[in-house]
Amino acid sequence: MLCKTSKMSPRTPPAAVRSALIDAAARVISEQGAEALTLRRVAADVGTSTMAVYTHFGGMDELRRSVRAEAFTGLGRGLDQVASTGDPVADLAAMGWAYYEYAVENPHLYRTMFMEAPIDDVDLTIGLNTFTRLVDGVQRCIDAGRFDDDDPFRGAAQLWALTHGIVALRLAALLDHDQALACLADAGGNLFVGLGDARARVKRSIISGRRRAGLA
Repeated sequence: MLCKTSKMSPRTPPAAVRSALIDAAARVISEQGAEALTLRRVAADVGTSTMAVYTHFGGMDELRRSVRAEAFTGLGRGLDQVASTGDPVADLAAMGWAYYEYAVENPHLYRTMFMEAPIDDVDLTIGLNTFTRLVDGVQRCIDAGRFDDDDPFRGAAQLWALTHGIVALRLAALLDHDQALACLADAGGNLFVGLGDARARVKRSIISGRRRAGLA
């Protein structure tokens, strides 16, 4: 991420300027709230002109949408790296680790996704495909007979809320890294059991998911 003393030169690639503007906007929103975001502020932080913001985004609303889109694209890439295997519960656990890892490595982008209200209905739809991945994962567990709740949306919403809560505590430094991972495993396992799986099978699946994420 560029610091405030960085200066864009005429030879800076347009893609680099656009990325720097998104990073700067995400940092402002994360640290001070969306109300602190102005075109002049973002341009100054990057070391360019307000015209560059208009050139790349057309205005403030599109800049904010682009920040959310960038954040969800990164999250989607992380989730896409989780392969589907013969153990759908282990796959869900691995998705939880991937979600956590993305959030703690990109805290400013994460906060723009889930700790700021969308600006309008268009903004609200950005990133819905990442939740669809989770719904599909829960449906695979239902189809495999691991979960007995027949509503994949309900199960996915619970898993999302659980993981988001742990991430929020980690970003607030109320849990350290090891505590957060342990909480993900323990609370996630309890929820998997609540959704209908057997505790012994859940334990094996979580161990498998952790191993795939390089956390075992």
